[in-house]
Order: sequence, then structure tokens, then C-alpha cells
Amino acid sequence: YLELNASDERGIEIIRTKIKDFAKTAPAGGAPFKIIHLDEADHLTPQAQHALRRIMEMYSSGTRFILACNYSSRIIEPIQSRTAVFRFLPLPESAIRDRLRYIADKEGVAITDEGLDAIVYVSEGDLRRAINTLQTVAVVGKEINKDLVFKMAGLARPEKVQKMIKAAYEGNFLEARDMLRELMLEDGISGEDLIRQIYREISASEEFSDSEKAKLISFIGEVDFRLALGLHPDVQLGFLLAQIVELGSMR
Repeated sequence: YLELNASDERGIEIIRTKIKDFAKTAPAGGAPFKIIHLDEADHLTPQAQHALRRIMEMYSSGTRFILACNYSSRIIEPIQSRTAVFRFLPLPESAIRDRLRYIADKEGVAITDEGLDAIVYVSEGDLRRAINTLQTVAVVGKEINKDLVFKMAGLARPEKVQKMIKAAYEGNFLEARDMLRELMLEDGISGEDLIRQIYREISASEEFSDSEKAKLISFIGEVDFRLALGLHPDVQLGFLLAQIVELGSMR
């Protein structure tokens, strides 16, 4: 059994050496096959994935490959066509909350109910991320609370994002822009993280009709694309707030 984290060892040389050397050896102890587990396989470079595909073809009789990833779209089609794809849904919030409470009690970590809810929000259904966040915050503070969780996670408190969106929707553009600058400059929230939080809050909001949500999500997608190209986040998020103001004025 060989396990590698592809986000750390993602180049083609790892495929040609460590993985190939392991794949071509005979299974030990009379086992029918060996197992190679690549975690975060979507971090492999395209060249490394093509090399991996050839190894999978050559040594499939004695080796089984397990590729775990966050984004299956980043795995090249020749590999996907040679594998069975299993998709796992995000865990329910109640399951994550129960597990975090169990760990905190066993480790003697003091955590408030609001702090627990904050970790659940940050994790977005990912238990590993939730546990890592709990561990990180526990090192910093004696008691884990809401403010500490969001500070360590580098995310804005949801109510701040909601307040900013509401101000823009009610036509208070300058007020909303000041809130945006406070989140980015004082709280240190990146444009990429903030656009994802705006998307989450608008999607879950009951203030907007379905048609309004559709328009706003279209703008969010456009801004997200521009941010990925490296354009100025303050300008792009200001543009998004302006679109929310305009949408609110049409109601």
C-alpha cells in the first residue's frame, strides 16, 4: 500500500519514480494486488496525470489506483474514463457539530456554542477542514469563540456580509462600500474569499426573489472570473455592490 499527497508531490518525476517503481513490483504476501492512494489528485500537473494514465494502463493487473480529489473536473478525461467515480456529498451540519463536540470534550478544549457554529460554517460540510480548524484555533486561544474562529480562518463574520449586502440593496452604496473596505483592509479578508461568502449569503437569503438571485449570481460569476485573472478586488467587488444597488432600485 502506497499513499501520497499529490498537493505536496505533484510533479511528473514523482510519477515516473516513486509511483512507477511501486506499481511494477509484485504484490507481497500472496495479495492479489497492491493499492496506490493519491490524495488531492486534482493538484497533479497535466503532464503528471498523463504519465499516471500510462502507468495505470501498464500495471492495472497487479495494482489498483485510488484518486481522491476535491474537483473531479481537474482530472483529465483519459483517467476518468478508466476509473469508477464516486461522489461524496457534504456532511450534515449536525454530524459535524456532534463530532467536533466529541473531540473538544475528549481533548479538554473549551468551546462556546457560537464558536462551534462558526467552525461548522467555515467547514462547508468538510469534516477534515472542521477538525483542522478546531485544532488550529485551540492552539491560539484558551476558549474557542466565534470571533477567534473567523479570524483564524480568514473569513468574514456572516452577519457583516449580510449587513453589507442589505445596505447596497437599500441604495446605500457609500455605506456598503465602506463596509467592504473594512472587511478587506481591517479584517484582512481576501477578495476571493469574500466573493464566495457573498455568493453563500445571497443564495441562502430570503430577501431576494429567484429572478433577483439569478441576476446577482450571474454578476458574482463575472466578478469571480475577473478576480481569477488578477484584476483589482476592491474595484471588482465595488462593481458588484453597484449592481446590487441598481437591482434594489428596480424593485
